[in-house]
Amino acid sequence: MREKERLTYSHIGMYYPFMARAATTSDAFNAVAEPRRRDILNYLALQERPVGDIVAALELEQPSVSKHLRVLKDVGLVRGRREGRHILYGINAEAIRPLHEWTSTFERLWRHQLQRVKERAEEKVKKV
Repeated sequence: MREKERLTYSHIGMYYPFMARAATTSDAFNAVAEPRRRDILNYLALQERPVGDIVAALELEQPSVSKHLRVLKDVGLVRGRREGRHILYGINAEAIRPLHEWTSTFERLWRHQLQRVKERAEEKVKKV
């Protein structure tokens, strides 16, 4: 076999740069990987809002917001409720629970870091 014809991992797609990623609609974790979707979720956390409010508050284009809402709705993180001519979008707290539970496993690491910062600050105060 000639050198050019040898198969490597890159030839079978393992390192192929254009390999398809998991669909953003496959689960909540993939959906929130996009920062603008996290921004939308943060904005909707306190109350339901129509698309126009989201567009204005986040300074995004309306088609972009609609596409992001579609993804968030498809994975169940957001619900739409018709009120007159508008659809109000709000958070589906139950669907966000797995995200919260997963990130909370790392909370002890954050607390540990904060405890270390506090201890160092207290040591510096004692030395002064």
